[in-house]
Amino acid sequence: MVITNPTGLHARPAVKLARLAAGFDADVEIRADETGEWVRARSTARVMKLKAGARTVIHLRAEGAQADAALSALVDFVRRDFDEGPAAAPPDAAGQPDGDAREGTGEGAGGSGTALEERAGRRTPEHGVERCIGKATAVEEKAAGRTVSAVVASPGLAIGVLHVLARSGGPVRDTGDPAIERTALDEAVARSLAELREFVHGSGELAADVIGFQIGLLEDDEFLEPVRAEIEAGTPAVQAWTRHLAGEVTDYESAPTGYLRERAADLRDLRDRVAVALGGETYRRGGRPGHGSPDDGLPGDGPPGHDPSGDGLPGHGPSGHNRPEHGPPGDGLSDHDRFGEGFPGLGPSSHDRSDHPPPGSRPPGHGLPDHCLVIADELTPSRFLEIDWSRAAGAATYSGSPASHVAMLARAQGVPMLVQLSGDPGELIEGTEAILDAERGCLVPAPPPPIRERYARRIDEQRARKREALRHLSRPARTRDGSPARVLVNVDAPACLDGLDPSHCDGIGLTRTEFLFHGAEALPGEDAQLRFYRRLAAWARGRPVTVRTLDAGGDKPIPGLTPEGESNPFLGLRGVRLSLARPEVLASQLRALARAAAGGGLRVMLPMVTAPDELHEVRRLLAREVEALQAAGIEAAAPRLGMMVEVPAAALTIETFDADFFSIGTNDLTQYVLAAGRDSTAVADLLDPLHPAVLELIARVAGHGARNGREVSVCGEMATRPEGLRALLDAGIRAFSVPPPALASTKAALAGL
Repeated sequence: MVITNPTGLHARPAVKLARLAAGFDADVEIRADETGEWVRARSTARVMKLKAGARTVIHLRAEGAQADAALSALVDFVRRDFDEGPAAAPPDAAGQPDGDAREGTGEGAGGSGTALEERAGRRTPEHGVERCIGKATAVEEKAAGRTVSAVVASPGLAIGVLHVLARSGGPVRDTGDPAIERTALDEAVARSLAELREFVHGSGELAADVIGFQIGLLEDDEFLEPVRAEIEAGTPAVQAWTRHLAGEVTDYESAPTGYLRERAADLRDLRDRVAVALGGETYRRGGRPGHGSPDDGLPGDGPPGHDPSGDGLPGHGPSGHNRPEHGPPGDGLSDHDRFGEGFPGLGPSSHDRSDHPPPGSRPPGHGLPDHCLVIADELTPSRFLEIDWSRAAGAATYSGSPASHVAMLARAQGVPMLVQLSGDPGELIEGTEAILDAERGCLVPAPPPPIRERYARRIDEQRARKREALRHLSRPARTRDGSPARVLVNVDAPACLDGLDPSHCDGIGLTRTEFLFHGAEALPGEDAQLRFYRRLAAWARGRPVTVRTLDAGGDKPIPGLTPEGESNPFLGLRGVRLSLARPEVLASQLRALARAAAGGGLRVMLPMVTAPDELHEVRRLLAREVEALQAAGIEAAAPRLGMMVEVPAAALTIETFDADFFSIGTNDLTQYVLAAGRDSTAVADLLDPLHPAVLELIARVAGHGARNGREVSVCGEMATRPEGLRALLDAGIRAFSVPPPALASTKAALAGL
């Protein structure tokens, strides 16, 4: 069959495909084109090595008891574009052989999910300072030679001092004893997996997708086999590991498409993490709670081995905790408007691939200056996630592309970022003030006063617009005529609440509990869930907290829990259907929720409800668990039980559901009403939440709630857009749940409607 996914069979699909193949009692093999090598489909590394881009013809074959079922499921998975939705196709992701980066579009994965501006992927001409900063004056023309062109990876503006990340070296393991080195490798892989899973656990869905590729490789015995073979031959583990990864990196750097070439950065990141762990160190030193001081300004030790590729292995100095922005998404500004407060303690870069640091770069051991722009040969995903971007102004790298994973993360967090800086790295001197224009695509070191003033005015204008929105942040939400509204927040990871004042919202309207189940070796127990639910309630300070039971399935598979091989997982065993099919998992979650509800304020919401019997059955199970807990002397209470309205059948028969409250999930409701999958790029144009059929169902649910005194809210992306808010207000909706970065802009938009 032909791959129709615009980004081809890249990292995320490879991980998904390997896990899907591994779920069958069958030996499944895959190859690209007629003459390609057959490889085991359950190996993430082997599948990625196919380098199968868009329009590649792939072949599948299988033997074993479930061969037919495996082939059917995999064929359908390929035809569904690997369940990669429109948001998964970043700029420069077309999959064909490419040269220079092209102008393109994409979507940020965080915030409100609004579309990334078309300026992503744009490069200013090499001597195009006029395009970068407007019509040049005589003084500005003189400065044109100092303008560095680049490609926009994440839009925004910043002024700050340059901080050039330098590499560091380290000692070499040289024992060579195979038994010792085998143990060292196994322990390093285990430690690295634990670190990566911690990233997945606390950093949201996009980070989970990005880091999932690295986890998949470390879990792949076929990927590790060449390293183990070298160790058996007497090679020290760190040398065997770095040599193997050097070959993998070189292989990916020569891939025919830019999107596949970008995966080399993920491999370098993985190489460095395990290499450092082989020296008995932790790749992250500091940065997050429980990992040392973020402000000690000390470098990490260098890696414990040499680097056969010549790339240089990382130091691992401390860094700040990664906190989400709380301003309007997509404005390119952080809470300090990208002038930053400094983020001391970030260690030296992993990937300055020159033989010597650029002139003027700081040696390891210095903290970062205030208001800095981070300059690096490369930023890797895990290193990006370690940086406290609420205290940094922006970043620019000599490598990378708008299609890279780190670019996706930057867009999700509103961090202005440039990639593919032109010119000689030695031209960018540590401590020099510069302008980072990630709207037009250029870096302007040592800008003349007229240019700096022009940019300062532009930033001031953006700050003024943001301040106007932020004026509404601490105010009660009201429409233009003074009618009250309620704006709550969505929580999809613990980090969402960091730095967020609960008084700025009306509570938590949606807690996605899937993150508790992703990336873990085992399903979370009752006590682990209880701790998180109590943390939510404590944070809310008496405001309502709505927790959605596990919504696995569809585009959120969880290995070991969701069924493998469904031909259409969006219409399969997902949401409350899956929970009722796995009563032991549901019971554990209900017990934790009932115990947390004893403190008051907590509500439970069921996803993907289709029939009243589903709601009744969960209510019965909840009552049973509450009774059992109380009988055992454990404090528990029955929380209010509501439901999401995502299935058209539920919206059409809403009066038959005895729910305590309703929350309309407009993302799924829209795809089901319009028969247009959110995972299909081919029908993306049909996904219009303002379609009359969608609005009619929303109005029907809102009317039922008003007549019966049941709260109705909306928690989909529609609530973050002014045109969507207008339609929702017209339909009778007065409660909206949005991502934390959209709080201010949503309140400001309501005030104007």
